[in-house]
Amino acid sequence: MSSPTTILLVDDHPMIRDALKLYFNDINEVEVKGEANNGSEALEKLESESFDLVITDVNMPEMNGVEFMQALKEKYADQNVLVVSMINEAAQIKKMISLGANGYVLKNSPKDEILTAIKSIVGGENYFGKEVYSLIMENISGKKPKQRLTLEIPLTKREKEILKLVMEEFTNQEISEKLFISVRTVEAHKRNLLEKTGSKTVAGLAIYAMERNLI
Repeated sequence: MSSPTTILLVDDHPMIRDALKLYFNDINEVEVKGEANNGSEALEKLESESFDLVITDVNMPEMNGVEFMQALKEKYADQNVLVVSMINEAAQIKKMISLGANGYVLKNSPKDEILTAIKSIVGGENYFGKEVYSLIMENISGKKPKQRLTLEIPLTKREKEILKLVMEEFTNQEISEKLFISVRTVEAHKRNLLEKTGSKTVAGLAIYAMERNLI
């Protein structure tokens, strides 16, 4: 039997934390190993303990979600993070993604969607709730519907090919097979794309590409 996914739950509302703990306890797949009222407390816990995933809100006292994400990713760049929040503003969602969030779901989402998000992120994939994804797409398409933005950072033909496949959710192995290159080469191209665009995650890269009509 596999070990449960360990969670650091960061939310300033005890009722929310208690509700999530109760749900996780019932399914036995997730263990809330630590709790924090805000980002500052969460960083203190991360100094002495490790967690498979951090679940955080955005609106919190002392150190909010944005400040927490900035500090967290500077110190623990590989830490998986899922944002669970009532905030449904595209700009704020995109901000959290650009800082390195691996997923974002709204607090009014079904509980099983939160579990799906956890499994996806721990399994190496990003996850964004349907409503969150729709908000991002509406914001992007509504921003400048008839204006194509110029390509600010030159990408090679191969990088454009890989970017297109990444946005179509092909895995590294599938991209490798389609383009007849090694998985290691695919990973190198993806690193270059992240560096060129200033993105911290593949999700951030996708948003960057869609906003600029790179595909």
